[in-house]
Amino acid sequence: MTGGGDGGTGGGRTARSHGRKSIAATRRPRDLIGDPDPLAGVWTAQVLTLFPQAFPGVLGESLTGRALREGLWALDTIDLRPFGVGPHRNVDDTPTGGGAGMVLRPDVLGAALDQAASRARGDWPVIYLSPRGRRFDQAQARRLARADGVTLLCGRFEGVDQRVLDAYDIDEVSLGDFVLTGGEIAAQALIDAAVRLIPRVLGNQASTEEESFSDHLLEHPQYTKPAVWKGRAVPDVLLSGHHANITDWRRAMAERLTKQRRPDLWRAYCDDHDRDPEEDQEL
Repeated sequence: MTGGGDGGTGGGRTARSHGRKSIAATRRPRDLIGDPDPLAGVWTAQVLTLFPQAFPGVLGESLTGRALREGLWALDTIDLRPFGVGPHRNVDDTPTGGGAGMVLRPDVLGAALDQAASRARGDWPVIYLSPRGRRFDQAQARRLARADGVTLLCGRFEGVDQRVLDAYDIDEVSLGDFVLTGGEIAAQALIDAAVRLIPRVLGNQASTEEESFSDHLLEHPQYTKPAVWKGRAVPDVLLSGHHANITDWRRAMAERLTKQRRPDLWRAYCDDHDRDPEEDQEL
C-alpha cells in the first residue's frame, strides 16, 4: 500500500492545522509558534511525514474541511526532517545487509515518535501505513473514530527500521494490495474514513448507518431526479411512497450486490444472520 520509490525533503517546522484557531481551510498547514498541547477533547490526527506541506490536502475541503475549521477535529503534522542527523539532516541510510533503496533511521523516527507521544492522551493508537499491514476496513475506521486520536507514520523509500515498529508497538495498516511512493495519500484516506464518523461532521449521522459495509453489506443503488434520463427510469418502487416496500427493495439490492461482488462480505453477513451463503435465494 505504501513503500519504495522516490525520496524528498520536507523542509519547514512542525506544523499544525486545526479547527477553531484556523482562519480558513488551506492546503498548507499553519506554522506553529511554540508547541501547544492538542485541543482538549478534540479528536486529533498526528502525521509524521517528510512532506508536511501535503496536509491537510483534500482533508481541508468539503465536510471534513468545514469540520476542521469548526474544531470538530484537529490535525498536527510533524516534519521528520528536523530530527535528521548531521549537517544535512539525513533521515535515512542504506539497508543493513545490502539491497536497493534507503531505509528511514530508527533514531530519527524515535525522536519524532517521542514528540508525538508527549502530545497524545488516552486511547491513542500509533499506525504505520505499510503494504504488509492488515487491511484497513470500516470496522477499524469506527474504532479510530471512537479513540481520542491517532498518530500516523508515513513511510518513504524502502520503509522504516523494524526496531522502531517493535519498540513503539506500532500497528501496521494497509489500504490494499498495491504500493504507493509514500504513506501520505494513504494517511489522508484513513483520516477521512475516521473523521466522517465523528458526531456532527456529516450533519446527518443516519447516512453512515445505511452506507456500504454497514452490517457487512454494500450499499444499495442510489437515484435522484430526473425520473427518466436517457430512456432509463428510476425503479417504480422508489417513486411509490411506500416506505416499507422501499426499505425491502434497498435491502434486497444490497444483498444482491454484496453476494455478486464481495463473497467475503456476503459470508460474514450470512454468519451474522444465520443464513447459508451457498443457498440459492431470490435476491
